[in-house]
Amino acid sequence: MNVEARIHAHLQFLYGETTGRRTAERLWQRLASFRRRHPELRQAPPPAQRLTERDSVLITYGDQVREPHTPPLQTLGRVLQRYAHPAISTVHLLPFFPYSSDDGFSVIDYTRVNPAWGTWDDVEAIGRDFRLMFDAVINHISRHSAWFRRFQDGDPAFAGAFITVDPATDLSQVVRPRALPLLTRVSTAQGPRWVWTTFSEDQIDLNYGDPAVLLRVVDVLLAYVAHGAEIIRLDAIAYLWKKIGTSCIHLEETHRVVKLFRAIFDWVAPGVMLITETNVPHEENISYFGQGHDEAQLVYQFPLPPLVLHTFIHGDSRRLTDWAAALRPPAEGTTFFNFLASHDGIGVRPVEGILTAEETSALVERTLRHGGFVSHKANADGSESVYELNISYFDALSDPQSEEPRPRQVARFVAAHAIMLALQGLPAIYVHSLFGSRSERAAVERTGQKRAINRAKFHRAELETALADPASLRAQVYRALLHLLEVRRHHAAFHPDAPQIVHDWGTGLFVVERRGAGEIVLTVVNVSEQAQPLPELSGGPWRDLLGTATGSTLAPFQVMWLAAARAQP
Repeated sequence: MNVEARIHAHLQFLYGETTGRRTAERLWQRLASFRRRHPELRQAPPPAQRLTERDSVLITYGDQVREPHTPPLQTLGRVLQRYAHPAISTVHLLPFFPYSSDDGFSVIDYTRVNPAWGTWDDVEAIGRDFRLMFDAVINHISRHSAWFRRFQDGDPAFAGAFITVDPATDLSQVVRPRALPLLTRVSTAQGPRWVWTTFSEDQIDLNYGDPAVLLRVVDVLLAYVAHGAEIIRLDAIAYLWKKIGTSCIHLEETHRVVKLFRAIFDWVAPGVMLITETNVPHEENISYFGQGHDEAQLVYQFPLPPLVLHTFIHGDSRRLTDWAAALRPPAEGTTFFNFLASHDGIGVRPVEGILTAEETSALVERTLRHGGFVSHKANADGSESVYELNISYFDALSDPQSEEPRPRQVARFVAAHAIMLALQGLPAIYVHSLFGSRSERAAVERTGQKRAINRAKFHRAELETALADPASLRAQVYRALLHLLEVRRHHAAFHPDAPQIVHDWGTGLFVVERRGAGEIVLTVVNVSEQAQPLPELSGGPWRDLLGTATGSTLAPFQVMWLAAARAQP
């Protein structure tokens, strides 16, 4: 089926034959105009070459680094050019638009850069050194946005832009990611209305049942691509379509919208990739790969952060080894987005059915002991359950109150990241992980937001002073992670498509073999606090790419990336 037929089919499924046809006509006018204005975007490498072993992602806020008298986006660009280029290829800029809450995820205007942070020119300047990944926060919009004000004022063009529901309606089947009310009372020119708010009273869900909303959002996505976005993150996409009487998560209509976006970009900008953010159990998550060629090219590997944490808590690789060994390789042209930490917490829903209830409780208890917090979601029966752990990943791994020597804590943290970097997929590192940040409880007390514990901003002078001091935690973590990134990018065995084989060498070791372009790299990580023997290896000679091999024993948290000259048949 060609792109035109795919687009027509998705729109007719969503809106019916007549409205679907009219919507397609309006959409094609937009797409044809965009193609005429941006012919350069129609050139793209083959899918297998869009991401290679040289690619990795840094996740950061646009105002992450600050200094006097300089827009933060300019400061960020200079800091990244100095400390991340070329080891990191891609920068995921978290929402940098005007916003009213949730650190950017309640967008007031999708089309403008937050004027306090800089301009589109500053964003595009970062894009000259790095590939860019933007957030599309399109499940909801700020109640302070012009779109919502026009709805409140009775503008006919926005009459159907938001979902109004009688508060007496039975919504008990709706899956809730928050322990907050689903409906919010607002004032309008027609009187009070109750609008759908999945995440907070300031984040009003858009109504994709109105084709005009879909077309406006397509305009937004095309604008992002015109400004240099090569990867677009579809935030909270699982909740996009609402249908009363259902769970309102992962509906076929939601998948059709993602497939529609994919078809659009396949036609106007085939080099653009979509990534879906769905913090849910694994099988639900990977459903957004679709058939491998028609939906998202990337999905988050959400079980990885809690599983790696579990592994190092217990010094036992069994759960991680069993899970990784059972992973089905993604279809050609798709891959996993591997990460350990992000601007959000460590989600625990993705390990449902992988970890036991007792093992998940151990993660919660450790988080609280280490000074973190726990966030909950509402269940259909009125109860609440743990949704995510709010803590820096460094502190989740190592107790900040412990007298454990710092080198041991750094080694544990780096070993965790070595596992993530070795697995099949595109690796991503959160800026607070790259620079060795610990939790900031004071930010939670100041803002009342648990996620603030891992969202502190840097002052440039202080950050650079710390990075210049070899004795500082920031410098030790940064240099170790940068070394891993630099080594990784020069070995084809780490290509996202390169096959992986997970080996069981005992509970104290995690071992994964990658093969690509005639090369084998064997990652061996001691996940325990005890020395572990290295089994005798065949098929060599082997050399340690990291330069840490000291014999037949791995020290606690030691990492080896062992390379064989050529892959075996």
